[in-house]
Amino acid sequence: MARSNYHYAGYDRSGPRYWAKKLGIYALVIAGALWLVAPFWWTITGALSENPGAGLVVFFPAEPTLENFETLVNEVPIGRWFLNAFILAGTVTLFNVTFDTLAGYAFAKLEFFARDKIFLAFIGTMMIPGMVTLIPVYILLSELGWINTYRGLIVPFIASPFGIFLLRQHFLSLPTSLGEAARLDGCNKLQVFYHIYLPLAKPAVATLGIFTFMFSWNDFEWPLIIATSESMYTLPVALFAVQGRYTQDWGLVMATAAVMVLPIIVVFLLAQRHFIRGMTLSGMKG
Repeated sequence: MARSNYHYAGYDRSGPRYWAKKLGIYALVIAGALWLVAPFWWTITGALSENPGAGLVVFFPAEPTLENFETLVNEVPIGRWFLNAFILAGTVTLFNVTFDTLAGYAFAKLEFFARDKIFLAFIGTMMIPGMVTLIPVYILLSELGWINTYRGLIVPFIASPFGIFLLRQHFLSLPTSLGEAARLDGCNKLQVFYHIYLPLAKPAVATLGIFTFMFSWNDFEWPLIIATSESMYTLPVALFAVQGRYTQDWGLVMATAAVMVLPIIVVFLLAQRHFIRGMTLSGMKG
């Protein structure tokens, strides 16, 4: 009788209804994946085409060529732009991972005066639109003489409230008894952080690193404002400049876009295991 109810409820794994439902789910997932991958594929194939039109979608170039990449290397300072983007994204990621991890640990595991109120003040800054602080920050950096410098590109983003929040939530999910046991064994606060909690926070730290690197690498607005010379452009700004300079040469524009997007894909593929685990473990406790 139990098996009959199981069958009539539509859960018979050997029946056609089950397999039709399963195939339908797979078809939707594959269609969604193809929809997301299609723009990246179009970028690569457009870069490998001789000169695709602005409205022409080239999914399979008839005669693949590296001419657009050769032009990109020989006629524009793509190496300098790539280096600028890497310095910006790498340095900002390093600072964020360091400062946000330490701050998140302090807000989660250390007791100090007005800890929760200070944390709420940090979180409150997340509600302020970036456009509101854009002009004051620019004026401040102008007074410091940091316009068109790496310091002007990097310093405003060396820490983020989102990163502090993410790491705090993860540290809150870890048992406090681990730190207390380490303190009884003679560890100081920094040793407890470095030897006990930091190894357990690697997935969340990796998640923060990926988010920060992607944001910094793709940032267009701030580098466009702070960089007054072409030698300080990053790749998003360079893509805008190339599009304006070579409007008719869409193959070159696609080649620039490919150079810009490939490092992000590589970074995500290398760290996706930690990224997925970090997003799973970084709950919303507290």
